[in-house]
Amino acid sequence: MKKVTKATYLKWYEDMLFWRKFEDKLAQVYIQQKVRGFLHLYNGQEAILAGALHVMDLEKDKMITAYRNHVQPIGLGVDPKRVMAELYGKGTGTSQGLGGSMHIFSKEHNFYGGHGIVGGQIPLGAGLAFADKYFKRDAVTLTFLGDGAARQGSLHETLNMAVKWNLPVVFCVENNGYAMGTSVARTAKGTDIWKLGNGYEMPCGPVDAMDPIKVAEALDEAIKRARKGEGPTFLELKTYRYRGHSMSDAQKYRTKEEVEEYQKLDPITKVLGIIKDKKYASEDEIKKINKRVKDKVAECEKFAEESDFPEKNVMYDVVYEQEDYPFLAHKPQ
Repeated sequence: MKKVTKATYLKWYEDMLFWRKFEDKLAQVYIQQKVRGFLHLYNGQEAILAGALHVMDLEKDKMITAYRNHVQPIGLGVDPKRVMAELYGKGTGTSQGLGGSMHIFSKEHNFYGGHGIVGGQIPLGAGLAFADKYFKRDAVTLTFLGDGAARQGSLHETLNMAVKWNLPVVFCVENNGYAMGTSVARTAKGTDIWKLGNGYEMPCGPVDAMDPIKVAEALDEAIKRARKGEGPTFLELKTYRYRGHSMSDAQKYRTKEEVEEYQKLDPITKVLGIIKDKKYASEDEIKKINKRVKDKVAECEKFAEESDFPEKNVMYDVVYEQEDYPFLAHKPQ
């Protein structure tokens, strides 16, 4: 695995803090009704993305996930201003404002969604890996799913095909404790989701996903295995989300005490503690990082606020070709 250095910790701290504050800002503007529809935030799960990015080959490896998908494309290199604009429904967004919160895409940066259907991205991730194997691209696909999606039939069908065809894919279950508001213990007798891999003779295991180093180590091993042609891996990334399933979630299924206990394991606090203990940055330097993050979030908000909504015809342009559908000669204005 690529060495974890002082620069790594400083990058992890700044990146994770930015992702957290970016999501916090979205929660704020959602309450102001500037962002509509559903909104699923990533607060608490940042160590997963930080660890993954540390070991991926960002030139060719791919990522696909569910609808908690705002910060992943940012980590892969998408301009965060465009991500926020997409959530505002603005024409400068990643999908010209037509995808919204649950459908962020960037083929340029190897990010393939953002999918609103529970478990819908799982076979698609295997499909991306199949294409890479077929065309000999030496690339690996990280396919993320939630603990609720682990109960979908599409997962089992996909695991069977992936291991049979020896696909270069890593299945990453982000187990944050609750599928919407239903705990893992209420959905199946076995709560160790990673053991599902055993049924397909697939390498599998649990990972402490509140620690970016543990995530990086596990994914590094899985990615290397896939790149060597040794097939898929199934990992259960044990994490926690501090906010509700979505902004409409009253969170009556868990106590404040439970959330507070998990906040003691906060990955951002953990990384900051290491930075301070090892004297990787002074208090003034940390304050400068915090200010950069705050200013960057403000820039994203300003860009989204000032961007224009897309023209109405864009809704038709991205669905139909004028030559094939002459009945659209007079598009609604």
